[in-house]
Amino acid sequence: MRKDAVVADRTSGDEDLMRSLYAEHAAPLLAFVLRLVAGDRQRAEDVVQETLLRAWRNADRLRGAAGSVRPWLVTVARRIVIDNHRSRQARPPEVDPGPLEMLPATDEIDRALRLMTISDALGDLSDAHREALIETYFKGRTVNEVAAALGVPAGTVRSRVFYALRSLKLSLEERGVTA
Repeated sequence: MRKDAVVADRTSGDEDLMRSLYAEHAAPLLAFVLRLVAGDRQRAEDVVQETLLRAWRNADRLRGAAGSVRPWLVTVARRIVIDNHRSRQARPPEVDPGPLEMLPATDEIDRALRLMTISDALGDLSDAHREALIETYFKGRTVNEVAAALGVPAGTVRSRVFYALRSLKLSLEERGVTA
């Protein structure tokens, strides 16, 4: 016997059952599932379709059941919704890559040019001013630590840092760097 004939034999009785199940239960089942999926009609229709497909697969059991099959259909639909919800929770949400293309990439060339410009501007400072500025700003030492290391009063270090920053600002402005 050909495979098509087996399918035709099986579906002839099941087809009538499915038509009657759809006619009698599809609309109430869709209304029930819509509440479960927060009004998402597409998802609700998919759940109803999957429920009726499972009913078709279990046609032998349903044909012999006493009473209405609606409780069975509602239970199956509710479990499908729960399974779908759990499977979405188990994997990370999908993200549209579109906005990522709009973000600028970090450009190391700009950073390198900025560092070169600052190094050049530091070269314009006197040795005492450069040393005070490097020790306080770049090495993160306190004024008192720098004063002790250089053997000068703390006020002198503060003064050198102040004038170094002012000179550095002017030097950077000459190079086209503005704040």
